[in-house]
Amino acid sequence: MAVLLMLHVVGAVLFLGNIITAAFWKIIAERSGDLPHLSRTARNVMLADYAFTLPGIVLLIATGFAMAAKAGYPLHEWNWMTASLALFALSGVVWGAVLIPAQRCMMQESAAAAHGRIPLSARYRQASRRWDVFGTFVILLPLVVLYLMLNKPF
Repeated sequence: MAVLLMLHVVGAVLFLGNIITAAFWKIIAERSGDLPHLSRTARNVMLADYAFTLPGIVLLIATGFAMAAKAGYPLHEWNWMTASLALFALSGVVWGAVLIPAQRCMMQESAAAAHGRIPLSARYRQASRRWDVFGTFVILLPLVVLYLMLNKPF
């Protein structure tokens, strides 16, 4: 069980660490006004999702279910575990349905602006605002899950 718990914590660090730092680097790059830097950052945020966020998700899900099974937690009734799973799933749906398309748009639009030496488009700004709003939501949900995991309130 100790190995599973350690891998679960590693998954949480990869997942939470990357989603929080991605927001930080995006904000810094946008504030810089340096379009080539912004374009690289948009591309690297997406790359970091594949390198860190996805492996974190896989570790969290695999080890979480394994530990729940070993501990005998019921997954067919409402408790801190099923609430956590529901919130984690909701964050995944928002990530897939809103954040990834917004990231792709920001990558394309920032690359076009950087290469053409033109200002960022309204399309970029709209995708960026959508990413900011829903990204904040997707950061808060896993933090609530973390609270539930640590405190097991019900």
